[in-house]
Amino acid sequence: MNAAGAQLTTAGALRVGVVAGEHSGDQLGAALIAALRERVPQLTCFGVAGPKMIAAGCESWAAAEELAVMGLSEVLGHLPRLLRLRAHLRARFRAARPDVFIGIDAPEFNLRLARQLKQAGIPTVQYVSPQVWAWRQGRVRTIGAACDLVLCLLPFETEFYAAHGVRAEFVGHPLADEIPLQPDRGAARAALGLPAAGTVIALLPGSRLGEVSRLATAFIAAAARLAQLRPDWRYVAPMASAATREAFARQIAQVPGAPAIQVLDGQAQRALAAADGVLVASGTATLETLLTGRPMVVAYRVSALTAFLVRTMGLVKVRYFSQPNLLAGRRLVPEFFQEQVSGPALADALLSQLEEPSNVQQLQQEFTAIHRTLRRGGAGRAADAILACLGRTPAGVAADADARAAGL
Repeated sequence: MNAAGAQLTTAGALRVGVVAGEHSGDQLGAALIAALRERVPQLTCFGVAGPKMIAAGCESWAAAEELAVMGLSEVLGHLPRLLRLRAHLRARFRAARPDVFIGIDAPEFNLRLARQLKQAGIPTVQYVSPQVWAWRQGRVRTIGAACDLVLCLLPFETEFYAAHGVRAEFVGHPLADEIPLQPDRGAARAALGLPAAGTVIALLPGSRLGEVSRLATAFIAAAARLAQLRPDWRYVAPMASAATREAFARQIAQVPGAPAIQVLDGQAQRALAAADGVLVASGTATLETLLTGRPMVVAYRVSALTAFLVRTMGLVKVRYFSQPNLLAGRRLVPEFFQEQVSGPALADALLSQLEEPSNVQQLQQEFTAIHRTLRRGGAGRAADAILACLGRTPAGVAADADARAAGL
């Protein structure tokens, strides 16, 4: 089919219902909305959105950060509110009758909603696969019943879905397109007012308030230990919100020997580009760190009850939890879980990484190779896959996007 034919198949209005969970979902949602609008100019979006999605033209019925809850036991305190919100959204989406519902991340919230909307005759898409291949694998049946299409950010995920008869497509990760293969450290440092020379450590204890509350003390204690061993090092800590910034700042004052830490409002990617090494909470930020090419140490803490359930019920089916190690299929970076997370352990692991130049060089080579694998024109491919699922895009468009992403 020629380009004119492709334009005809995507012509007309498109109404999209969307629910995005927290900061990372907002980023993905904003890029997806822009890509959909390139293909369908008469685009209307509404649902749960963050500030970037709102700026991209999405009507917000509720804030994305309302879904920023992690863990098993942690959800219980928020359950009544989340159930009320889901019931409210179900009624509004059924009344609005969008052409498609797209759940972005937040699978525990979105999959039940998607199933209800699918039963009402609305096509449904889950953008960002839950880590069903890693733990609670039986959920794949629920996902298949809830979604007409799953859009996967990681290449190995589609094999798992194919084995269970669920339609899924690897679209690549939009962050891999957004972050350059060779970030400009000098420009990032200049923008943050940091000296061009010297070692800078970035502290990223999470985007959720719960994450920051559990990890801030250990991260700051690690910085204090590093400051004793390497007094000339500097520290930056980008925070995703005013609430996380306030919580982190309070903890700085409580940790003996804490060095001066430049706390930033947002600017995580700039802080990563400026850094030589990173202490980072498990999650999307580990992928951002990989894509920026920076050595890292990853930490993950949940409530004691969640950790107990995960361990005793055998829910986890993979050896690693950080995205760099999952993507590589082996241990590229140190991981610390639950009681393993301490200031000395994190500091020593990061120091060991940074003071082996050959190790840093090898890590950067591995990270660049993964970066290239994920650099697929993710938002565009996701938009094409959604339109194809609706019968509004020729099959060749995704292949064309592949060629464009590869520079062919």
